[in-house]
Amino acid sequence: MFRGFLTLAPRCEVCGLDFGFADSGDGPAVFVTLIAGFVVLGAALAVDVEYEPPLWVYVVFFMPLTLLVCLGLLRPLKGLLIASQYKNKAAPGRLDAK
Repeated sequence: MFRGFLTLAPRCEVCGLDFGFADSGDGPAVFVTLIAGFVVLGAALAVDVEYEPPLWVYVVFFMPLTLLVCLGLLRPLKGLLIASQYKNKAAPGRLDAK
């Protein structure tokens, strides 16, 4: 489905489905931001309440964790939204010309 990390291939290599209909827009980024923010911020708050570590621990541990969670979720969520578009036959809105 993907040519690169996030670049969508023009068509499926197995069945030949044209991905011209697919436009996930900013949807995956919004979901990734919300999910990663919830997970990482929750973990950071739990660590802060329990251990009260110095500031460098947050930079060394939670910055890479944020990057890993965001990059790990972005591609599957983009694929999920494109699959949802295909299943529901989503198309741009059109006005009827009368």
